[in-house]
Amino acid sequence: MEAGGVEVKEGVKRVLVVDDSPVDRRVAQLLLSSNSCAGSFHVIAVDSAKKAMEVLGLKDGEEQQAIDMVLTDYSMPEMTGYDLLKAIKALNLLKPIPVVVMSSENEPQRINRCLNAGAEDFIIKPLQSKDVQRIRSCCAARPKGSASAPCDAVSKRTLPLPSDQLAAAPASGRPGHLTGVAMVLRSSRADWLSQYLPLLFKLVLMAYAVVCLGELLHRWSSGGGRSLSL
Repeated sequence: MEAGGVEVKEGVKRVLVVDDSPVDRRVAQLLLSSNSCAGSFHVIAVDSAKKAMEVLGLKDGEEQQAIDMVLTDYSMPEMTGYDLLKAIKALNLLKPIPVVVMSSENEPQRINRCLNAGAEDFIIKPLQSKDVQRIRSCCAARPKGSASAPCDAVSKRTLPLPSDQLAAAPASGRPGHLTGVAMVLRSSRADWLSQYLPLLFKLVLMAYAVVCLGELLHRWSSGGGRSLSL
């Protein structure tokens, strides 16, 4: 969890990402902080709904941080994203915090349950770059008393699938997690090269020097042996 004392520029939205999966948290951080939307989001990431409650000041004695939107996973141990959603919406503030729920399972009942509880959107994981605009559009808090209508793109992304497609759909989100892992690896490639390339270059030079020294010793020993035989 990032420190609450970080200064955020004007116009930058503070997004609280809540997910118990390190890969999914990292994917969300990379997408929301990418160059394509630089300056739009300041990401604070936590690994549980309970920690999110602390950040939001929903626990007694906790100092509240200014958060513009919550992006939470649905399935988490101890306290689910749905429970967190209900706790946030129960505050009944003049400007309630927008909440977007994520899940690797495309279940219509789950989607409707969250939307009826006040979620601004429901996104199927893994999070993709095209979802960033949906999240940005949900950052604007709705006026008090407005309907719990989702953002524009939710109806296209989360409509119940036909029965034949549901039968063919994978039972778990493992392919999505593999996609997320690949995204993290690609994004980390540049950092890895900048950190380890100089060390690798030094190792190559050392190996070359050892080879050259070995060749010189071999020639010297061969020359010395011929001089002794004469």
